[in-house]
Amino acid sequence: MCVLTRDEILRELETGALVVEPLDPDQVGPASVDLHLGHEVRVLIPTSNDPIPVTDDSDPSQRTELLKLDKPYRLPPGHTVHGITRERISLPPNLCGWLEGRSRIARLGLAIHVTSGFVQPGVSNHQVLELSNLSAVTLELHPDVRICQIVLERTEGKATYQGRFADQTQP
Repeated sequence: MCVLTRDEILRELETGALVVEPLDPDQVGPASVDLHLGHEVRVLIPTSNDPIPVTDDSDPSQRTELLKLDKPYRLPPGHTVHGITRERISLPPNLCGWLEGRSRIARLGLAIHVTSGFVQPGVSNHQVLELSNLSAVTLELHPDVRICQIVLERTEGKATYQGRFADQTQP
């Protein structure tokens, strides 16, 4: 496997094998594509201090609510919410990707994924971001900010993701 550079990313986009919608050409960097925060976040519903069971059947949507980013969302220190990319990413069966933070955002203390930054080959959806405030101060999340980047790699062989989140459009 190898990381795609700008020339290879542009070639994949030109042939239509890779689709990023919407896309401004200046989002394509030397070896990644910048992605924007969409217009919704999913937050945990405040409940009692009862533990939340973490099982194979856990469904985060049962304990969360979806909020529109009509105004900036204030993310307190130590809290995590789910955001989503504005862009829909469609990868061919021979490309996979990694969601990574952008330096200027990370330096403010915002992590864009906790553990699930891998983007499966053959996926065609919006990517959910696990936005965690690692700083000591509240951070304001604004829609349409270039919040992360996807680094693309060629795979050995071909595969297509068809799992639970194959068609996700909301965080």
